[in-house]
Amino acid sequence: MKAFRSLDDADVKGKRVLVRVDLNVPMQDGRVADSTRIEEVAPTITELAGKGGKVILLSHLNRPKKPDPKDSLRPVAAEVSRILNKPVAFAEDCVGPKAQAAIAKMKDGDILCLENTRFHPEEEKNDKEFAKKLAALGDIFVDDAFSAAHREHSSNTSIVTVSNLAAYPGRAMKAELDAIEKAFETPEHPVTAIVGGAKISTKLDLLGHLLAKVETLIIGGAMANTFLLAQGKTVGKSLCERDLVQTARDIMAKAKSLHRTIVLPVDAVVAQKLADRVPSRVVAVDDVGPADMILDIGPKTIEYVISVLARSKTLVWNGPFGAFEHEPFDNGTIEVAEAAAELTTAGKLVSFAGGGDTVAALNRAAVKDRLTHVSTGGGAFLESLEGKTLPGVKVLIVT
Repeated sequence: MKAFRSLDDADVKGKRVLVRVDLNVPMQDGRVADSTRIEEVAPTITELAGKGGKVILLSHLNRPKKPDPKDSLRPVAAEVSRILNKPVAFAEDCVGPKAQAAIAKMKDGDILCLENTRFHPEEEKNDKEFAKKLAALGDIFVDDAFSAAHREHSSNTSIVTVSNLAAYPGRAMKAELDAIEKAFETPEHPVTAIVGGAKISTKLDLLGHLLAKVETLIIGGAMANTFLLAQGKTVGKSLCERDLVQTARDIMAKAKSLHRTIVLPVDAVVAQKLADRVPSRVVAVDDVGPADMILDIGPKTIEYVISVLARSKTLVWNGPFGAFEHEPFDNGTIEVAEAAAELTTAGKLVSFAGGGDTVAALNRAAVKDRLTHVSTGGGAFLESLEGKTLPGVKVLIVT
């Protein structure tokens, strides 16, 4: 079990607290279009300011090649201020005289947002000299940017390794780390994983790691088509990876040797093309026609998946079952999500989910707040599920 410092023990009063947050939020017409990531880190910022810390926010926005006004964090700082209902000052640089002058003006409890760290190319190069300049601005380092923890950049890794700053996970970061530990290190068995999405090729490491951890692996989405093909079934014009059929067979053989159960669709919703409300029908997976596209799981598969969840104690979910962006091909994902939410609410299931498409699908099913933990960490969550220790997490571990 990995050990981390606790913010409960941090004496921040009068200290300059560098807080790495992920303010890489969607922008539209110069305004924040989705403030979810800001809302997630708001409790940490509020707590540190409330304890008398001088809270200095570090973040990136987009992928600028050089300083560019359209990638400035100034409008994001204004949104942070609105959500916190507190003034948030802004510095026009994240290092150097402008940052130093803005910090020098701070009083205990003040909040300051520094300019986009990626305005300096050294940030993404994990440059140690740049990291030293960042570290010199603070007395304590708090990382609350789990969604950026898989990146090895100056503001979340070298800032710790090149300095004597005591490093703490923020509240949102700690919630993510606790969820991953509970899902994989200390889960209640039996454990079931749902892995969906389009491609096996992007989730080979994940599938391999999960087989060692779970009793049942449910495969959905277009990934399942490759497995069906590996079983000798016809998938028509469905999206699949024909060059990975042998890989799918190898995964199924490994599951058998480990006495794991792999659940694949037994029926499917098919159509001739992918669009909203096109004519569709339910067929057994043995009866997919040459012109058919498999776009969702069918009712028998939904029923079986839900019965597996009812016998499980822990669920880890990454990826939707079908082309959920288009009706009626969202039905499988929504019905399974509602069942998982009901079991969780009843105290019968501990449920963890994450990944961009997964979060969008759970929002569509309106169950995100009813699962045990839903990660918005994207790539960081996926790499954690693969069993990797993220660079931004590794530097927070107390050795």
